[in-house]
Parts: sequence; structure tokens; C-alpha cells
Amino acid sequence: MEEAPAAPSQRTGQKSHRSHHTDRTTVQSARRRGPVRRGKAIMPPLAALAFTEDRRRSTGESHQALCTLLGEGGQALPIPAARHPEQAQLETAVFLACCKIGGLSEHPLGIVHVRPEEDQLTIRVVNEPYVVHYWAEFLLPRLSSEDALDPRDQVSGVAGLRYRREGSQICLHRPGMPARIMLTGFNPWWWQRIADRLTADYDLLQSEPDWTPVERAAYLATAATSFEPASLFSPLLRRIRATAGPGSINSTDAWSAIGGNFRLETTDGPPCPDLIRLLGNGPTGLGWEVDDKSCTCLCDHTHTAVGCNIDFREPATGRFVYYSNTKWGRTLDDRRRQTISEMNRAAFT
Repeated sequence: MEEAPAAPSQRTGQKSHRSHHTDRTTVQSARRRGPVRRGKAIMPPLAALAFTEDRRRSTGESHQALCTLLGEGGQALPIPAARHPEQAQLETAVFLACCKIGGLSEHPLGIVHVRPEEDQLTIRVVNEPYVVHYWAEFLLPRLSSEDALDPRDQVSGVAGLRYRREGSQICLHRPGMPARIMLTGFNPWWWQRIADRLTADYDLLQSEPDWTPVERAAYLATAATSFEPASLFSPLLRRIRATAGPGSINSTDAWSAIGGNFRLETTDGPPCPDLIRLLGNGPTGLGWEVDDKSCTCLCDHTHTAVGCNIDFREPATGRFVYYSNTKWGRTLDDRRRQTISEMNRAAFT
């Protein structure tokens, strides 16, 4: 039932939505709602719209949902970081696991929007069974190879991850840790049906009430390396919509590169100036600095290159994030719609 993951990058040889700009409908809606109250103060609607803009473009949240969070300081609404290291580590593990989904919809990783809070992250996933199947398959842990020497190779999925249903949402957590990711946007029974099927095929560890020894060993081995820094990938997941382009098909991928650096790759991603603002020097950005850039976004003539490249430097560590955006111009054509229909039918069988 699976569609092939993202194709190899032409630049690296390794594996591999809408416009971010405020649309006319959002502006008109803000005007109709009138001034926004911030405590005892009243804020003009267009000013409130400006203060939520960068966060909306990074998370996919609506202006209406963010208005109540505006303070009285008259500044851009920030994107909160995870309070606990365990929360950031869980977000990192989920992000890197689900990057394998490739280009299946207009939403990167199948994420429509995220709601970042200090103690949890809520992720709205595309309301399609095949996307839910991919998430469950990539995340739910099971033993993969008892003969492997490294415990990280003995567990597939996210080590220690368990789930439970909370109302209409699926809560992802790790026993004994202050970490929660809430999945929403789809029928929670889909998740359970898919998990039951995966349990029959793979003997999932979901029934274990606590960490198994091999999961604990895999977790500690990962934490002891610098290949999956939570300080990098957790904030990126909380800004995942910043990597989405204006087209009908998007994909985002990230992985470790040689020399302790990292690669971030999009296909049909956003214009480079938008990405630089939202991940770099914008009011809700990560402070990434542009070290080098090869951009064709604003050119009115053809190039031999099929995309853009930006070398970001993370100031806190000095490590590089090598970004590439391959422009394939994919569309949601009849063939892709047929493929999606087939994958939806196969998601429960």
C-alpha cells in the first residue's frame, strides 16, 4: 500500500499548502471581528493580525485561535519551546521517524497544523486513513533484530513510545516521562484498527506497561550521541509549516550529515526569503544564520539548477544545517488521487 519515500536528492545523493502570506479572506475576517481585547487594552484587528502572522505561518494555527494568547506588549506572538528535555526528545524522535513519509499531500509529514505548548504539542494530521497508517507504522515500537549489537538497531519505531485514547485524540507518551504529543484531526478508531493490524504483523510493544530493557538501552544510546539533537529538531517540528510550499504536494525530510552537521530537504518548498525569516531572523525564528545561499526563487529566467540551497549556521552550536529545495512542480493529478484512494482502502487490510 505504500508510496515510495522521498527520492534521493540530486545535490547530496542521499534520501530524501498553501502560501504563507496572509490571504485576503483572513484580513477581511479580522476586520469583521473588530478590535481584539488584550487584558484591559484594545488592539486594532490588523495590528493583531500582524502580531500573529509569523506564528501562523510557522505552525498553521488560525488567527482566531491565537488572538486570545496576545499579550499587552505589542509584539509578535512567540512560539513556546518545550519545557522539559523529555518533551523535546519525544518531539525529535517523532519528527525524524515521520520524515520518511515523503510527499503524500500538501502538508509536510501529513501535518495540517501544530499547537505548541510548553508541556505538550498537539498535531493535527491529514484526515486520510493512509496518512494515519504511516504515522502508526513509523512510530509504534517493536523488536526488529535481536542479533544486532547496537540496541538502536534492535527496535523499530520510537523506543518507549506508548499511546492511549483521550476523547477524540490519540496521546503519544513515554511511561514515567513528562512528555505528551496529542494527535488529532482524524477518527481515533482508525488508529486503533491500524495498531491492531500492526500488532498482528509485528508484535508491537504497546502491551508493555513500562519500558522494555532493550527500549531503555536504545533510548540511552541515542541520548548519548549528537546525531538527534532535541535543541534542533523539536523547535523545527514546532515550526513545521514553515517548510511547506504553495503547491498541492509537499515533503520535508531531515537527517544527520557528515561532520556533525545536518540536512534539511524540502520538495516544492517555500520561497527562500520566507524560510529564512521563519527559521532565521524573524520574530519567531530560531536565529539560524545564512552562511551561503544559491536561490532561484525570485528569478524570471530559467536555470540549469532545479532548486535552491541554503547553508544555515546554528549560532548556539556552530553546526550547519544544509537546506535544499528541489522544485519538481508536482500536482494532485488524477493519477495521484487514484493512488491515494487505493492507499486509503488498503490502510485497514
